[in-house]
Amino acid sequence: MNGPLSGVRVVEFLAMGPVPFAGMLLADMGAEVVTIVPPDGATHKMPIPTEEDPMMRGRSFLSLDLKAPVDLDRARALINAADMVMEGYRPGVMERLGLGPDTCLAENPTLAYGRMTGWGQNGPLAQVPGHDPNYLSLIGALDCIGYADRPPVPPLNLVGDFGGGGAFLVIGLLAAMTQARSTGVGRVVDAAMIDGAGVLMTSIYSMLGRGMWSVGRGRNLLDGGVPFGRTYETADGKHVAVCSIEPPFYDALLRGLNLSQDDTPSRATRENLPALEALFSEKFKEKTRDEWAHVFADIPACVTPVLTIEEAPDHPHNVARGAFIERAGVRVPQAAPRFSGAPTDAAPQDGPAIEEVLTRWGVA
Repeated sequence: MNGPLSGVRVVEFLAMGPVPFAGMLLADMGAEVVTIVPPDGATHKMPIPTEEDPMMRGRSFLSLDLKAPVDLDRARALINAADMVMEGYRPGVMERLGLGPDTCLAENPTLAYGRMTGWGQNGPLAQVPGHDPNYLSLIGALDCIGYADRPPVPPLNLVGDFGGGGAFLVIGLLAAMTQARSTGVGRVVDAAMIDGAGVLMTSIYSMLGRGMWSVGRGRNLLDGGVPFGRTYETADGKHVAVCSIEPPFYDALLRGLNLSQDDTPSRATRENLPALEALFSEKFKEKTRDEWAHVFADIPACVTPVLTIEEAPDHPHNVARGAFIERAGVRVPQAAPRFSGAPTDAAPQDGPAIEEVLTRWGVA
């Protein structure tokens, strides 16, 4: 069965981080994605060779030298035949190539033109280099992540690159394409990692504005600042994640730890929280991580083992959902979200040969 984006044509200019992530999401949902890559020998600092990177799955690749007029014309012809284009260069680069949004939309008025940057297309930092933690640091997110007695902890590159970046780029492109198909008017999507990460922080800013959030790390309900919402070390030096926030789950946590309300400091009094954390820390060190996982398997306390990335693919729940597939010799997460009518174990397919795509798009 074809994916829900079957028939959608996407031109992707090879980049790092959020753009290939967005391309993967679109390809996984059935879009036909042509990725323009530099010619052999050109320098492009991809962390994994393009042909081996599972995040580059589902594409058809076309090598073009955008400084050569004939290749530039081919890129323009592809864009003219596409529903979407996405690029991750610094502001102004595509304009200097003659492939900026004004030019492309003049030739293809229904185009959804996606621009992915860290800081956005305008503003005093628009031309400044940066990485995921830089964007999180200036939007207020990084200062909230980590424990109170330690420096802020970068959350991998999940929040800026992929959550605030690539996912918002896809949302914007799909919205722009939907409008273009109903009105005949395309749109430019200015997707900035700092903006997307900010949107992900909406609930935290809302709580801050209502006096429900304390500035700093490890002081709040959702940042490890309460003993019933944090991680604990176990007897074998591993960890469990505890998020027993609601009263029924908290009661279940006490039951699993062989404690009761009567012999436990009340969590309703903030001054009791350090003593409560010390008690829970002591209790969790009485058993190994997997022993605690067994204890809480039938106790609804929102307590789970903290698995390593080597262990996670083999967890029974992940196995049952077919959450991982093998791609290019490594296990990687399966495509998400899932759609009705499609097999749950269907692995994303390789893209068709570029010659076939060029013929179908009418590009010589």
